[in-house]
Amino acid sequence: MKIIEICGLTKDYPLGTTTVHALRGINLCIEKGHLMSIIGPSGSGKTTLLNIIGCIDHATQGSVKVAGQEITKMGDRAVTDLRLHHIGFIFQTFNLIPVLNTLENVEFPLLLMKKFTKGEVRKKAEQFIDEVGLREHMKHKPAELSGGQRQRVAIARALVTNPDIVLADEPTANLDSVTGAQILDLMKEMNNKEKTTFIFSTHDPNVLKYAKDIVKIKDGLIEEASVS
Repeated sequence: MKIIEICGLTKDYPLGTTTVHALRGINLCIEKGHLMSIIGPSGSGKTTLLNIIGCIDHATQGSVKVAGQEITKMGDRAVTDLRLHHIGFIFQTFNLIPVLNTLENVEFPLLLMKKFTKGEVRKKAEQFIDEVGLREHMKHKPAELSGGQRQRVAIARALVTNPDIVLADEPTANLDSVTGAQILDLMKEMNNKEKTTFIFSTHDPNVLKYAKDIVKIKDGLIEEASVS
């Protein structure tokens, strides 16, 4: 089953009197439950592609279906709902809320969904914090955690809503090699356990051994794809 279907995707950004062609005709299908790595140099279009899949940015042209829904034709409310219920994000800068502790950061997306009791929210958040090995750090705020620990909180937050898709933009960029490998091991374990579709954007060649599918992007085009 295809969880993402992209056809003829382009993205242009105006820059003064010129136009930057960030994506120049991307065609890509991603199967549910797969772990894909999108690789390429800085400026190749990796993050732009993830942002469009994640409904953070809009396509200039083309078709993008996420979880069976054509996102290019959706209104803002429908897009927000899709993002909240179907997509989790893991950013290289962690994007945790600094005034909230680990437990509160992980609880936050569940509270936005407004469909769980306080007890259910607490139980689900604690479960995923356990799974990323941070039970002893539930009351710690982001500033009190290491980079690897903060990324684990971000993983728990991304997974706690049981999304169909998790988008990870350069998830190891701000981590040392050992911690980065631990984070990738954790995400692969979660992928195997939860059957969640993971899509990495990275320029780190070490990420390749974790991926089932590999797509190389250069200058806004798919240069090479190994997709099962």
